[in-house]
Parts: sequence; C-alpha cells; structure tokens
Amino acid sequence: MTEPKLDVARSALLVMDFQTSIVERFPAGQDELLAATAETIAAARRSKMRVMYVVVGFRPGSPEISARNKNFSAIKKSGGLSTDIHPRVAPAADDVIITKHRVGAFLGTDLDMILRANDIETLVLCGISTSGVVLSTLRYAADADYRIVVLRDCCSDSDIEMHTCLLEKVFPRQAAVVNSTEFIQGLA
Repeated sequence: MTEPKLDVARSALLVMDFQTSIVERFPAGQDELLAATAETIAAARRSKMRVMYVVVGFRPGSPEISARNKNFSAIKKSGGLSTDIHPRVAPAADDVIITKHRVGAFLGTDLDMILRANDIETLVLCGISTSGVVLSTLRYAADADYRIVVLRDCCSDSDIEMHTCLLEKVFPRQAAVVNSTEFIQGLA
C-alpha cells in the first residue's frame, strides 16, 4: 500500500450495506465483489483487525423516514428493508453491527463512540454504493480525523462513471485507494 503499514490493533474494516436485498440490486460483478470482500474479511480476522458491519434499517413503520427524504421515502412506502447481511460476507458472533438510518455510517449512530472507545484511528472501507455509503462515510471520517483506506474492488455502484470518478479523483484526496489483494498483502 502507498500508506504506512497499518496498525491492525488501531484499525477497523467497515463492511457497509452488504445486505442481501442491496447486494441483489447490483447483479453486474456481484460474484467478484462478494469474493473480494469475503477474502478481505477473512484476512482482517486472521490479522486480528476489528471487523464491523453497517446496515441500513428502520423501526416498524419507519418513523425515522421523513416524506421529505428523497432517498428513503420509497423504502417507507414499500414497507421497509431487511437488515439481513449477505451470507457470503456474514458477520461473526463478535463483530459489531451498527444500524444506520441515513446514507452515511456516522450520522445518528454510535459508530464514532465505538471506534474511539476501541482506540481505532484507521478505517478500511468497503460498501454498496460507492456514491452513497462509502462517499458519505469517507467524508465524515476525514473530517473526524480518521485515516482512511478504500478497497476499490470491495465497492460497487450502479453508475460506473461515478464509481470510477470517486475512486480515481475524489477519494484519493482524503484516503488511500487500493485493491483488496494489495491490502491483504499489506496485512501479511
């Protein structure tokens, strides 16, 4: 990796929005995405890096969703969203799962408190979608002074041009952007 070697004890892998219902919306490249993410999770666990999951979810009736929220109002109308994580990247019993009610992983959640309570300084991000949860989480994390790594092949977006622009032009301003194989080699 181009960044200094990670201190795994002070780093966390955030696996974001890998819910089955979300993964199924991205059929192109799905097998490669899930394989790369599963390999990364396994390598992080072997190195004793904390693995955390972020899912989007709402209470029955979705009282967290305003009719003014363009992103989530359709979810409320459809009756909700399952928080079940795709079985190919399933959490272990000791992994922390954060439920969020907005696009980014920080707003309105206890993620920052858990990271700071565990002396986490570096976040390794993977998620669906690149222009959604990954972008929103990266921006907040950068403003909160976390070091950030984005795993390019463990992110997906329905807009390939947006995905490419973010990974090549926007994210490198605040994060190291690497492939999962490069990241895994850095853990060894």
